Amino acid sequence: MKSRRENALNIASIEKIEAEVDYKRRIKKIEYILASILLGSLVVFGFIAISAVLNEGFGNFVKAITSINFFYYGIALLIIFSSYLLRFPKWEYYLKKLKVKIPRRRNFIIYLSMYSMDITPGRWGRAVVSYTINKLTKVKFSKTFPAVVADIFTDFLGFAIICVFFAFFVHKYILVSLIITAILLLPFVFLYHEKPFTYLKSKLSRFRSLESFFEVGELYFKNNKLLGKDAYWYSMIYTIPSMFLNGLSLYFVMLSFGINVGINNIPTIVFIFASSLIFGMITGIPANLGVTDGAMLSALVAFFGGMGVSFGLASLITIFFRIATVWFVEFFGFLALVYTFRYWK
Repeated sequence: MKSRRENALNIASIEKIEAEVDYKRRIKKIEYILASILLGSLVVFGFIAISAVLNEGFGNFVKAITSINFFYYGIALLIIFSSYLLRFPKWEYYLKKLKVKIPRRRNFIIYLSMYSMDITPGRWGRAVVSYTINKLTKVKFSKTFPAVVADIFTDFLGFAIICVFFAFFVHKYILVSLIITAILLLPFVFLYHEKPFTYLKSKLSRFRSLESFFEVGELYFKNNKLLGKDAYWYSMIYTIPSMFLNGLSLYFVMLSFGINVGINNIPTIVFIFASSLIFGMITGIPANLGVTDGAMLSALVAFFGGMGVSFGLASLITIFFRIATVWFVEFFGFLALVYTFRYWK
């Protein structure tokens, strides 16, 4: 057992670390990262568009773009935004379990600001909300960080459940989906169970460069116990329907390009959405650039080629869907982040 003095020293150390972190400077650096990812995204979209033109001709490509039905595309955007609103109660529940009190309106804006960092590797940029909460309420960064981890983990778990469920539904890629899901969830098993962390600390604590890591880890696990396992299960009530809505938005993007898909095609469409994301996530590439795009494009042709979804049309569906699920989300998340800067003063 640790002495009170040792615990006090650890808490003092983490407070010092938090005090010295200039998050505004870090946000400035992240702006360059976001700009780089945006440029990378444009390069990927450009490559897909050029490939489509080479396959089907410039005239057909332009004709397909101009034929988009913005009513259906608007519904897709609305569904995507609604899916993020649906996850807000689980975020409220996490903070309630951690005994952190914030007025609902402010908490909602802080929650939305998380998604300004969704294209950072592993989505760990979402931790910016812990800093915002610290500045607003003086609650320590380390106390709310487990809520960020739980939010990321349950999002990944929601994707995994949707992917595996609909893989069985369409009778394709079942084993691949299970293997990739297991690989993605492995790091979170390490984060939730303290024994692997304790083992690493016993072997590596002599390295002074890792001292801060282990101090943060101890406080993380201390507060993670306050969150409890039931929070993870409870959050699935909101997460799974939310992920399904994200997949449903692809259905409306397809409708916006005049693809004659019916309600009976929704399970296949949701599987294409979830499996494409899972394939992208395992690479660790920010925003899953290139990988998710390529997987989605290929799956659309494979599953719906017989219904008139050519390579060119699948390219446009992929580009417009990714704009909706990546950059539309970044847009409203960034607006919320800018609004929360007033709490940083």
